Amino acid sequence: MGMQPKDYDEILVALRRITRAIDLQSKRLLKTTGLTTSQLLVLQVIDDLGSPTPSSISREVVLSQATVTSLIDRLERNGMVSRFKSASDKRAVNIRLTPLAEEKLKDAPEPLQAGFLREYRKLPEYQKHLLIGSLQQIAAMMDAEEIDASPILDTGDLNPPLQR
Repeated sequence: MGMQPKDYDEILVALRRITRAIDLQSKRLLKTTGLTTSQLLVLQVIDDLGSPTPSSISREVVLSQATVTSLIDRLERNGMVSRFKSASDKRAVNIRLTPLAEEKLKDAPEPLQAGFLREYRKLPEYQKHLLIGSLQQIAAMMDAEEIDASPILDTGDLNPPLQR
């Protein structure tokens, strides 16, 4: 008689499948656009908001101001965004996309969360609440509440880096 699978094995297998899907999507995105998921999300937010300030980008992507600033620095070095002084408030800096970034946005594959959202929105309200509660509990059980994780499905760019 072989070993009986434990009930928690199914949870761990599901978590591995989720992690694998995120990893594959991140690699696909990096290969097709040269961008990380976090960088793509920042570019999409800049595109949606027009010429936002770093703090409004930070609020939108639910990442710390420091994380967003370093993402913008890298995007600027790679010719994707430019900073400019606000016309209305000389102390404020706004961010705009370059034509290169606009091209990359057109070519980018759909983020993993877009497919997830499509399916999630089909669920009845009670099932959404069950999912949220269960996943929050798993995150708490894994001691993951302190990690700066925005609603971006990505394996990289989470600060601080996890020690494995």
